Amino acid sequence: MNVLPDEQELEVQKAVSLFLRTECKSALIRASEKEAAGYSKELWQKFSALGWLTLCLPEEYGGQALPVTYLGLVFEELGRHIAPLPVHATIVSSLILSKHGSPLQRELLRRVATGALIMSFSATGKSGGWSANAVSVKGRREGEEIVLTGSAYFVDYFSASEKSIISILIAGDSSGSEEAAAVLVDSASKGITVQQLHPMAKDNECVVSFDEVRIPASALIGRVGQGAQVVNDLQNYAAVFLAAQMQGAARQAMESAVSYVNNREAFNQPIGSFQAIQHMAADMLNAVDGTQLLTREAIWRLSQGLAANVEVSQAKSFANEKCLVVCRATQQMFGGIGFIADSDINFWFRRVASWSLRCGTTYEHRARVAGALLDSDNQVRLDVPLESMSPTHA
Repeated sequence: MNVLPDEQELEVQKAVSLFLRTECKSALIRASEKEAAGYSKELWQKFSALGWLTLCLPEEYGGQALPVTYLGLVFEELGRHIAPLPVHATIVSSLILSKHGSPLQRELLRRVATGALIMSFSATGKSGGWSANAVSVKGRREGEEIVLTGSAYFVDYFSASEKSIISILIAGDSSGSEEAAAVLVDSASKGITVQQLHPMAKDNECVVSFDEVRIPASALIGRVGQGAQVVNDLQNYAAVFLAAQMQGAARQAMESAVSYVNNREAFNQPIGSFQAIQHMAADMLNAVDGTQLLTREAIWRLSQGLAANVEVSQAKSFANEKCLVVCRATQQMFGGIGFIADSDINFWFRRVASWSLRCGTTYEHRARVAGALLDSDNQVRLDVPLESMSPTHA
């Protein structure tokens, strides 16, 4: 395993960085936070026109069929520049359709590739639960239809999306047991109501309620019996790419703080020369580098088709805690200005704080890591050769 990007990956990352540095100014971010859609439509058109949505889509649907490691680098830059775009919601959904969708469902990827289709997904329970059995939307089969009831919580960009992947629990056999599944839903379907939330990130997040919403049975994603795997893949992509985004944001916050303390003087010397500031800066670097290494390892495993549940949860739980610490430390280094809403430094703290509660909290991911360590016979160790690991090492 090599978590360092190769030359081509670095070129893509540099291109994304240059674009966002040029186009994604603080005024645009502030303007998007006041929009009902929660994102910049103009920036979305420019971003999609450059082809970055196509990086990992299949070639037959207008994609470039590159490994998902490329997307990890893109999300690092999206976080670094606090880009107000529904890239995470759309890309995660499109990867699931690419991997598990029917031929008809996969046709939607053509519109994703051009930026014409914005998608969303739900995979979180009411109290932030992050497992296939924690979701609150129930489905029942009636002939050739599936009827949805219940609510999906903390859904990013649902009100801006045209299609959404909804994680559900659907009645299985005659015993009345329920099994996890994912369905593709038209976001404007009759019986859907949307409650707009007001997260600290000031982006687009919703609670979506389903009142006897009828969808065709063909809306199920994946083959019969594969529902739990589809939801697991959805959650893994969502969590690890959000961790990459958080790392990018935290690194930018750290670099801004370092530049500031090297120029801000007190007692006739830069405050960066004070030991307390130096120790804080060292902890910040450990945090962002640690998050980056864990995240890139998990993304690499996903790109290789290897089990990665543990690695994804290690990355997201670490990012939830450490990236937030970095952004808080940045505010402290800037002093009072770091806590003022009109200061740009506020962007990174608000976004990372909000993202740390999405796609699995620290506690949810710790529980998954602990379960792999303590509740199974499988080894979870970095020094075990890949070929000797059980497929259930996840």
